[in-house]
Amino acid sequence: MARFLIRLITTTIALWLTTLIVAGVSVVSYGAEGDTVALVLTYLLVGLIFGLVNSIIGNFIRIVAFPIYILTLGLIALIVNGLLLLLVAGISDLIGFGLEVDGFWWGVWGALVLALLNWLIGILLRPVLGRKRS
Repeated sequence: MARFLIRLITTTIALWLTTLIVAGVSVVSYGAEGDTVALVLTYLLVGLIFGLVNSIIGNFIRIVAFPIYILTLGLIALIVNGLLLLLVAGISDLIGFGLEVDGFWWGVWGALVLALLNWLIGILLRPVLGRKRS
């Protein structure tokens, strides 16, 4: 459970930084304009949705499309991750608040930045958590 919470928090922080870096990716809070608690809870909810979509649908796509990954030397992962980010934006749009992506290429760029930030935060937290590299 602790590992899940740490991954949720790192994904949420990476998502927040992604919205600051990438102009076409933003998060709309469910609360009032200046309500910080509502904004943090919105980021946590979007991070949870992204984690679930990435672990369930993303892994299924990676298994089914394994030959395409080999043929493209893994570059198709950029497209798949962009589509998964657009899927998260669609799911959060059904809820009425959350992630907004302006288009496909903004989704690809946002997914790339999100993955890099998530990786970097994981590297920075590794000494604090006492985990060995696996």
